[in-house]
Amino acid sequence: MHVVSVAQSAVHATLMDSWRQQARTLLQADVRPEDVAWNEGVQQASLFASPAAGSIASCKFPPNATAAVTISKAFLQLAHSVAAHTDSTRWALLYRMLWRQTLGGERALLAMATDPDVRQAGRWAKAVGRDIHKMHAFVRFRRVEPSDPEPDAQDARECFVAWFEPEHDIVRLAAPFFKARFAAMNWSILTPRECVHWQGSTLQFSPGVTAEHAPSADVLDDLWRSYYRSIFNPARLKIKAMQSEMPKKYWKNLPEARVIDELIAQSQTRTLEMLATEQRPVKPAPKNAYLRSLQTRESEILDDAV
Repeated sequence: MHVVSVAQSAVHATLMDSWRQQARTLLQADVRPEDVAWNEGVQQASLFASPAAGSIASCKFPPNATAAVTISKAFLQLAHSVAAHTDSTRWALLYRMLWRQTLGGERALLAMATDPDVRQAGRWAKAVGRDIHKMHAFVRFRRVEPSDPEPDAQDARECFVAWFEPEHDIVRLAAPFFKARFAAMNWSILTPRECVHWQGSTLQFSPGVTAEHAPSADVLDDLWRSYYRSIFNPARLKIKAMQSEMPKKYWKNLPEARVIDELIAQSQTRTLEMLATEQRPVKPAPKNAYLRSLQTRESEILDDAV
């Protein structure tokens, strides 16, 4: 039995990188999945710096070890999502699927939707995808003063910090979205698992922190609440659907969540007021040459179709 540790450096290395390195070595030695016990831990030094007895680094491989193997891009994409899940058995599942597609000869494994391993991997990947979606939707930045402001800087970038509590290790998967959307400001997203920082050049990662490091409320909180009030439609309120999309566990970190109960309580009254309000007359279409040309073109297309 080979005991393999999947180790993670504090900042730079990822669990997925560690697993790929270990799995590649195992495949080259033709080690079957049932002969491997996977462990997960945090290690500051190099992965193979001081291998323990029985670890993969200390195993004696036969001289006729299997040559390098190739794997599909689809499996690598699936593996990256599954690796972000927090279930401790994910590494064993991924190696078993990897072995089956290579040395096991099941090249079309991913197409077997009823296969237990494929189904489990799909469920974990879906859970990770949902967590990434929630992070994209429910991160709320708060403005903070820079820790080391430049005294002569006239165009200093504003600094923002957000707190989020993901269910899985998704920070590295979710971070590119924030890099693209908020490239013009310096920001940090703090989570208990890992933190990500952007200062205009590259994404940087650091170990997770506790909620005490998160900033307190600022003036942007009032803007969030005003915005949420303006888009809230009492006539279309479906509480179960709303709580399914915005679970209550996220409310404590959302400034607009403070007004949700109030808006729900007022929804029936506001809906009746909306129904009692006289319908406003429809405004005529603006006199715009470009819009008229589009309408004329649309009419011509309809006439040709008839």
